[in-house]
Amino acid sequence: MMPERSPHARLLAIDGDVRLDVVAAASLRGNPLGDAWERPLAIYLPPGYDPHGSRRYPVLYMLPGYTGNVAAMLASRPWEVNTFQWADRLIREGAMAPAIVAIVDGWTRLGGSQYVDSIHNGNYATYVVRDVVGHVDAHYRTVAHEGGRAVLGRSSGGFGALHLTLEHPGVFGAFAAHSGDAYFRYAHIPAFPTVQRALEACAFSIEAFVAAFEQKAKRTPAEYTTMEMLGYAAAYSPHSDRAFDLDLPFEQTTGALIEATFARWLAFDPAERVFERRAELARLRLRYLDCGRRDEYGLDVGSRVVAERIGALGLTVTHQEFDDDHRNVGYRLAVSLPALSAVLDRE
Repeated sequence: MMPERSPHARLLAIDGDVRLDVVAAASLRGNPLGDAWERPLAIYLPPGYDPHGSRRYPVLYMLPGYTGNVAAMLASRPWEVNTFQWADRLIREGAMAPAIVAIVDGWTRLGGSQYVDSIHNGNYATYVVRDVVGHVDAHYRTVAHEGGRAVLGRSSGGFGALHLTLEHPGVFGAFAAHSGDAYFRYAHIPAFPTVQRALEACAFSIEAFVAAFEQKAKRTPAEYTTMEMLGYAAAYSPHSDRAFDLDLPFEQTTGALIEATFARWLAFDPAERVFERRAELARLRLRYLDCGRRDEYGLDVGSRVVAERIGALGLTVTHQEFDDDHRNVGYRLAVSLPALSAVLDRE
């Protein structure tokens, strides 16, 4: 007997179904920021999915961008289509082969984890590839091997998709990065003076800045930028496993770039990493990157550089540019979701 469709599926007006699970992530337990280690996981099941049947489905793992979480990704707004609605529409129209879609929660107190293992944040890469993937394979009718999984995301989630495929080969068979963080020399350095000024106002106490930020009813763009860069520092250049003990990539007094610390950031930059990761990239069935030509963070340059460098390794890469900026780019899922689903194993 087929289970009754969930209220959330009816609310989203989709033909498939939605499950909201909780993943007990041992890799996040006891993290210095005190973030929850039991995390929500949203699952889209295509029409006709039978938990007792013999059919198995590939899984597309969606990583939200910075400040994104499961609740935000499930939101339904007028004139916009969320990830599950896109998948459902594409399957209904025959544009996409049926697949399971899982939305991962990578939220931290600083706004996001970048999906990397960090002594400051917790081991978010391990959380995805071990805890989340393990949960989905154990509870749903999946194609439970590399050829049955893909990972995708936008912005920081796009970075995460690249990072996980490079850092953990053999878990995912394909990736798609929409406006993913890359070429940090353009993407991040322009924000450093803003962050230096904001932290100078609170005597460079990161803890004091975060506490004040959390208490405010309304925050300035400079404060959001500062929190974002603190989130990146927590992922790329933590000093210790003590909360808010971060190495910033600029000097406190002058704001001058600290090359040694920024080099730690560059060690995560996909534009730098692809040079030495040909073997990891070569095993993928699809390498997909896109960006808006007017991206506010210069990520169109980053996407272009990564694509060119992958191509220079003798590997095919799908790269697209849109007449658009960094926001409200969900429509690009109409390209990436079918492409990812098409290259994955079905049984």
